[in-house]
Amino acid sequence: MSYAITYSRAYVGIEAPLVSVETHLSSGLPALTIVGLPETAVKESKDRVRSAIINAGFEFPAKRITINLAPADLPKEGARFDLAIAIGLLAASGQLPVDEVKAYEFVAELALSSELRCCPAILSAAVACQASQRTIVVAPANAAEAMMPNPSSVICPSHLNQLSQWLHDPEKQSQPPCSATGIAPYPCAELADVRGQEQAKRALVIAAAGNHNLLMCGSPGTGKTMLAQRLHALLAPLTEKQALELGAINSSLGLFNPDTWRQAPWRAPHHSASAVSLVGGGRVPRAGEISQAHHGVLFLDELAEFPRHVLDSLRQPLESGHIHLSRAAYQSILPAQFRLVAATNPCPCGYYGDEHKACRCTPTKVANYLQRLSGPLLDRIDLQVAVQRPSPEVLLMPKQGLDTQTAKRWVAQAQARQLARSGLLNGDLPWAELEACTKLKSVDDKLLKNAISRLHLSPRGIHKVLRVARTIADLDHTHTIHKDHLLEALSYRRLDVLSMEVEQA
Repeated sequence: MSYAITYSRAYVGIEAPLVSVETHLSSGLPALTIVGLPETAVKESKDRVRSAIINAGFEFPAKRITINLAPADLPKEGARFDLAIAIGLLAASGQLPVDEVKAYEFVAELALSSELRCCPAILSAAVACQASQRTIVVAPANAAEAMMPNPSSVICPSHLNQLSQWLHDPEKQSQPPCSATGIAPYPCAELADVRGQEQAKRALVIAAAGNHNLLMCGSPGTGKTMLAQRLHALLAPLTEKQALELGAINSSLGLFNPDTWRQAPWRAPHHSASAVSLVGGGRVPRAGEISQAHHGVLFLDELAEFPRHVLDSLRQPLESGHIHLSRAAYQSILPAQFRLVAATNPCPCGYYGDEHKACRCTPTKVANYLQRLSGPLLDRIDLQVAVQRPSPEVLLMPKQGLDTQTAKRWVAQAQARQLARSGLLNGDLPWAELEACTKLKSVDDKLLKNAISRLHLSPRGIHKVLRVARTIADLDHTHTIHKDHLLEALSYRRLDVLSMEVEQA
């Protein structure tokens, strides 16, 4: 006798195919075999399933049992197959109603006592079940996560016996309550807490409004990290589609938090992070920091302290919005549409260009330090801002200047204009649409050409200047880009100017 039950295999970034768990009972000596490229945790499931079935009061079939995890060429890993295997055995042996079992997907680990335990990547499985119009059965610990796509198609029994009762009498099934809202408040870091630095605050608003990359360069202790941390409060909540994409990534890593799943992510890895931890990969492909920052912010503090090859691995994802991991054993495409925010010192001692403290570095040391940031990477950063040391009078005065609520209102208004015009933020516009909305007057066009010659801007750098100018115009509620907008956008090319100064020195 044989019986097949399906299970939604969870993948990040693509729709999950259905994996069939086929249970075959035949006469002969008692044995249980699992085939279909199972790894160690899957092979051990036969012992967990046997104990769970017996401890739940069911009869374990005293026959030869072959469990085939199809398709046979897809490696199987994790303990998420336990419940599907147990239900398949009970249905094949006539201890559960076959017709009722066919309507469900079973994704959970089984304890020896037959309790259902949580497992990762449930959100992807729930999305696949919603697409195929099937009901998913998960552990109570995974209930809030599984309910995100469709709360009405989730069942979360705590025990195999409870699941059996539900399957025998489905009319008495009741859905468990879900208290997760996904709208937890954002971190309340106040922009006015940073004294002075009005130009840097202005750059934060522009970066948030147009989805631009931002680099702050300045002496130690000038507030670069404080400014970057306050960008998070300016970001709008994620849409449901964006939240599901990000949630699937976090779910696959076991990091899903149902209370904050609508918040834009904020990731800040240490400068000792490896290239694999940043972009993803490994023996079993896992999402890296750039994928965990999808639709959010990746903050790299002390940017020049990162190994150069690690930083250069960001170049392609910054342009494409995804990372293509290609290895001998697998190929994976993971989403990575993130906003890069970084902070760095201008030299090894940190005081090159400081107005109040002399730099101890030679021009050669400064040049070598800046060369850790490759030209192609800097070319992909829209805003490069100099953060100067504020005066004692500014530091000791009461809070004043731009505050978070005002900045957040400006950002929301500018983004509404961009979305109404093209459906995308300026930082994400393709060149054809950007060209259509960045027409310049002849005098402004001449100004831009002179700036290109002096700063030696590449074609990509020119596009970045035009994107920033378009966002500044949106913040000013104007349809056309004026001279002031263009000049302000050109002023945010600090590293280009700094490199020229070092070369001349």
